[in-house]
Amino acid sequence: MVDVPTTARERVRAELTAEITDAARRQLAEVGAAALSLRAVARELGMASSALYRYFPSRDDLLTRLIIDGYDALGAAAEAADDASAPPRQRWLAVCRAVRSWASRHPHEYALLYGSPVPGYAAPRDTVPAAARVGVLLGRILGDAARHGALPEAAGGSRDPSLISDDTVAVLGGEHPALDDDVRLRALLAWSAIYGTVSFELFGHFVGSVLDGDRYFDRAMSELAALIGI
Repeated sequence: MVDVPTTARERVRAELTAEITDAARRQLAEVGAAALSLRAVARELGMASSALYRYFPSRDDLLTRLIIDGYDALGAAAEAADDASAPPRQRWLAVCRAVRSWASRHPHEYALLYGSPVPGYAAPRDTVPAAARVGVLLGRILGDAARHGALPEAAGGSRDPSLISDDTVAVLGGEHPALDDDVRLRALLAWSAIYGTVSFELFGHFVGSVLDGDRYFDRAMSELAALIGI
């Protein structure tokens, strides 16, 4: 749950923080994440750099905020698209389409999340919960499919925690006869392939290869759904 500012001071701080992050997003579009500058953001807002440092002590702090905000926005879009009462394949396609739609509307934020690493920046653990939101949602769809008998029974091979971690097992539906490491591996492959497909389209790598992006995307996501058995 988002904390709602209750005092005038908190409201002013929240408003100014939002102005700073909005200006930083404009910088992402203009110069890219690697060239993001606190001084340039302060200059755009007519602030002294020393004043901005009270909100974000370093460029890395500002990048972390932008990354968390981006992951949360993407996660919220995916969650809003999911209808838990719908069949698993329909849910899967709706979430995949929501990821693609958000990326097309926010290409520079998507590039910050899934593009080239920013030189000299290492994302802290603070970013993990937000980054996992789409994966948790897809894992919920997989788990629901297993519990409702929509997946074939798995071969039931022995667990290999060096291949699929216990934490990942919990995210990808937990323990169930229809879920084993083979199914989870295919689920992880499908999860990564969603972003690979979106990135190829967004960054122009399908030019000359794909003429109808909508049809191609839906077919590709349907193939991924089939790969994991939904």
